Amino acid sequence: MTANAYGDELRSLSAAGCTYVQMDDTNLAYLCDEKMREAARQRGDDPNELPHRYAKFVNLVVAQKPAGMTLAMHLCRGNFKSTHAASSDYEPVAEALLKEMNLDAYFMEYDDSRSGDFKPLRFLPKGKTVVLGLITTKFGAIESKDNIKRRIEDAAKYAPLDQLALLPQCSFSSTVHGKDIAVEAQRSKLRLVVETAQEVWGSM
Repeated sequence: MTANAYGDELRSLSAAGCTYVQMDDTNLAYLCDEKMREAARQRGDDPNELPHRYAKFVNLVVAQKPAGMTLAMHLCRGNFKSTHAASSDYEPVAEALLKEMNLDAYFMEYDDSRSGDFKPLRFLPKGKTVVLGLITTKFGAIESKDNIKRRIEDAAKYAPLDQLALLPQCSFSSTVHGKDIAVEAQRSKLRLVVETAQEVWGSM
């Protein structure tokens, strides 16, 4: 069974001393996009049912997680050469993703308007964390700290602030081709993450 292959990998990583694993997912992220939902229908799949099917599979993997390991998932909407593959908010998959999957944390891309609003975070149960990807890794323009703080406040209307965190929306080098962003801009964005997080959560 494929879930056992994931379980074997988790056990191997744990034996090597790893206590944190982050899986990268595109299936759920793409099922937010109506074009890709339609493509699923054309294949004979139900895009409303698929997220719940994926949740059941992920839980077969989580059930094999070694004690003491944190298991997270990043929802990737595409990052090849500073582009993207999927748009639209997380509402179509939010309940299956946040409420049904027994994961510890979720990395959700929220760096521009194509990601929608924060209402889907209302499904986040206690004990789980959503890492808000509010800072883009696609381009070098530095985000406003005040604007990032306002967006964190908006997110906290739907999920408790102590269950939220902050990071860039994806890595700075998703493929060997890189992205349209200079190294110094990458450093500046990471400094922005640290400074903003300290100011928002530092006293918690």
